[in-house]
Amino acid sequence: MLGNLARMFVLAGFISGLCSPVLANTSIAVGGAASVTGIQAQRSTLEPLQLAQSDPVLRSTGSSDLADGPIMGTVDMPVVTTRLPPVRIALLLPRRSEAMAQVADAVRAGFMAAYQHEPQNITVNLVETGDAAQDVLSGYLEAAMRNDIVVGPLTRSGASAIVQNGSVSKPTLVLTQLNAGDEAPVGVPANMLVMGLSIEDEARQVASWAGARKTMARAFVISSAASWQRRAARAFATEWRHLGLPSDTMELGMSGGFISAAALVQLKKRIQAEKPALIFVALDAAQAIQLRLAIGGEVPMVGTSQLNPLALADWASASRLNDLEGVQLLDMPWQLQADHAAVMAYPHLAKSGEQRISPDIERLYALGIDAYRVAHNIALKQTEFNLDGVTGRLAVRFGRGAPHFDRVMQPAIYREGMVQPLDAR
Repeated sequence: MLGNLARMFVLAGFISGLCSPVLANTSIAVGGAASVTGIQAQRSTLEPLQLAQSDPVLRSTGSSDLADGPIMGTVDMPVVTTRLPPVRIALLLPRRSEAMAQVADAVRAGFMAAYQHEPQNITVNLVETGDAAQDVLSGYLEAAMRNDIVVGPLTRSGASAIVQNGSVSKPTLVLTQLNAGDEAPVGVPANMLVMGLSIEDEARQVASWAGARKTMARAFVISSAASWQRRAARAFATEWRHLGLPSDTMELGMSGGFISAAALVQLKKRIQAEKPALIFVALDAAQAIQLRLAIGGEVPMVGTSQLNPLALADWASASRLNDLEGVQLLDMPWQLQADHAAVMAYPHLAKSGEQRISPDIERLYALGIDAYRVAHNIALKQTEFNLDGVTGRLAVRFGRGAPHFDRVMQPAIYREGMVQPLDAR
C-alpha cells in the first residue's frame, strides 16, 4: 500500500505537467503561451465557463453581371433572380475580460475557421464585451439591433441577463448553459438555442450509456469539492436513479492537489465490503490516477472528458497513462478521431514551440466551429437538421415550435495507456 501511494504521488506530479494552455490570438492560428502548468491550473482558468466595439467585417463577394447586346430573333424572357443581402451574424464574445479573453479567442478562432471554409452569403461582425452581466446585455442589445443572428454569449450570467431582460428579438445561439446545479430553471425563449458545452450533459450521457448495460447495478459516484465535479456527480446520480439503478455519492477531501490518503483507505474498504458494479469519477486525469492506484482496477471506472488530459495531436509524443488502462469516458470527435470527416475539414490550432495546447482550449475551438455550422444552417432557413459535428452528433430544431438542441458525444477507452475511440453505441 505504501509503495502504491509513493508511486501515486510521483505519477500525479507527472500528470500535472502534461499540458500548458496556449493563448489564442485574433486569427485562426492561435498562438502565444500562457505560463500556467498542470491540469488543475488549466481548470482554474476555464472554470467560469463550466462550464463580445466592432472588428473588421468579413464577407463573401461575388457578381453575376449580364452583358447587354442586340436581340436577334425571338428569345425567351430571362428568369430574373434577386440577390438577397448577406445574412449578418454577430459573434458576441467577452474579449475585454482578462479572465475570459483566452477562451473567447479560442471560440472566435474556431468560428472564423468554419466561416472561411463555407462563407457563402454571410457577414460576420465581431462584438466584444467584458464578462459582467450588464456589459454582456448591452453588447447583445447592440448586436441584435445591427445583425440578423447573434451567436453568444459565453457566460451563464450574461445569458441569464439577456433572458430576464426579455430582449431576445433575433435568432440567438447561446454558447453556454442557462442553468447550473440547484439554480432555478430559466425558461428558454422560442428565438434562443442553447448549445454550450456542459459537464452535466456529459455525466448524464455517461450514465445513460453505462446504465444500458447494467441491471440493478449499484454505482459509486466519486468527486472532490470542486464545483464542476459536484455538478457532474449530481447529474450522473440523478440520471442513474431515473434508470431505476441505485448509487452512493462520496466526496473525497483534497490537500495540495492530492486526494486525502485516509479518504482513499476508507473508500477501498467500502468497495471491498459493498462491491459496487461501477465507479463514476467526476475527477480529472491526475486525480483518477491517484484513485486507481489506491483502490485497484477490479471495478469498472467511467468518467467525463476531463479524464482526457491531452489534445488529440499530443498523444503521439506523450508518455502513456497505463494506470488508467480500461477506464471509459466520453469526449468529442475533435479530441478523439483524426479521421473524422468534419475534423479533417478544418485547420487545427497552431502551437507555440514545444508547448502543448490545453485540451479545454481545443474543445472551445471545436465549439466555435460547430457554432458557425449551426448558425449557417439557420441563416439558410433550415428549421430541423442534423450535423455530424466536431463536438458530437448534433440534432437541431429551431424556428418551428420549441427550440431543441442535442449533442451526442463519442465513447472512448484507455488502451495501451492512450485514449482511443470506441464504436458508438
